[in-house]
Amino acid sequence: MSGSRAAVRYAKAVLSLAQDQKAAEAVNSDMKLISETIAQSDELRQMLQNPVVRSADKKSVLSSVFPKVSANSENLVNTLISNKRLALLGEVASSYVQLFDQLRGSQVAQVTTAVPLTGDLKTKVLVKVKELTGKEAEIENIIDESILGGFILRVGDTQYNASIANKLDKLKREFTLN
Repeated sequence: MSGSRAAVRYAKAVLSLAQDQKAAEAVNSDMKLISETIAQSDELRQMLQNPVVRSADKKSVLSSVFPKVSANSENLVNTLISNKRLALLGEVASSYVQLFDQLRGSQVAQVTTAVPLTGDLKTKVLVKVKELTGKEAEIENIIDESILGGFILRVGDTQYNASIANKLDKLKREFTLN
């Protein structure tokens, strides 16, 4: 938990500095890239969290993986290195993206479906999310064939599960209880 709190503090500091320098949008692009890359790469995540790997080596790896990041993002990496908190980079990046979206009044709606969403369905989901939350949203479509059909909509802390797999589980529980 303390790691998450520290990550949010770093993210708030970077966001404040980026806003002052009118670079919040560029830093947001960097943070999305960093967050997604670290989330998708087990090797990179393990290297960042490994205390045996020297900070200089970690920095050179990050420089080669993210060669075109803004000065603010590079300063964040340097600050995390000097404070021996580089393992938090992924958390800081995702916290920054969330804070930036909150600042813009936007949010990400994760829609998990068995097949990719069509353009028409994306529009309907966006309208429904705007109706429910009063905020604009971006759609992130996650494909998971195990839900069989239907969808799972997650916006912030709210989740609506209308998947076939969930309905079958409910029926199974009802039959086993009776």
